[in-house]
Amino acid sequence: MLIEAHPDAALSNISSDSAPPSDTPFVGERLRSLRHRHALSQRELARRSGVTNSMISLIEQNKTSPSVSLLKKILSGFPLSLADFFAGVENDAPQPIFFAAHQQKIMSNSGIRFRQLGDRLSGRSMQIMHESYAPGADTGETMLTHESEEGGFIVRGRIEVTVGHQRTVLGPGDGYYFDSRLPHRFRNMGHEACELVSACSPPSF
Repeated sequence: MLIEAHPDAALSNISSDSAPPSDTPFVGERLRSLRHRHALSQRELARRSGVTNSMISLIEQNKTSPSVSLLKKILSGFPLSLADFFAGVENDAPQPIFFAAHQQKIMSNSGIRFRQLGDRLSGRSMQIMHESYAPGADTGETMLTHESEEGGFIVRGRIEVTVGHQRTVLGPGDGYYFDSRLPHRFRNMGHEACELVSACSPPSF
C-alpha cells in the first residue's frame, strides 16, 4: 500500500504551524496517497485528527515536516500507526524468524531514529525497536498516546522521560514500563547521544 521509507530519510521536528520546508517529500506524498485511498478530504482528516486543515495541506505540499508526535496525531484520523505508515506493502508471506540489518524498518526525524525489528507488524503482538536520540532531540511538545503498554532499557546516554505528571531522567541500565495511553514524551537534554531498546505490546506506535 505504501512505499518503504529510505533509511536516511529525515523529518524535521516541529511543534507549531511554522517550520522549514520538508526535505523528505515522500512523507507528504505518502500522506496524500493514504488520504485519497481512504476517500478523505483534508478538512475531514483535520476534523478526525484534531490537526488544522492548513497544517495537513502544508505537509502534503512538502512545505513543512511533522514531528513524531504531530505525524502520529494526524495518522490517528485513519487510524494508522507510525510503524504501519512506514511499513510498506502488506502481504500473505510467512513471517520470518531472523532479520538481517537491511530488513529492519527505519523511521527517523532530525535527531531521532527508530529501528524496528522486522519489516512487518501484521499478525504480531509485540513491536521491538532500537531507538537513538541525538543531543537536543525531542519527540515533540504534543505528548504521544497510543493503545498499548511499553517498556525499555537505556543502553547509552541519558534521556528525560515524561509520563502523565511524572518526569525523570534515566541513564544506562535504567528502564521504564508504563501504559502508553498516558501522555508521554522523550527528550535528550544532554550533550551525548542516547540509545535505548524498547518494546510495545500490542504494536501501536
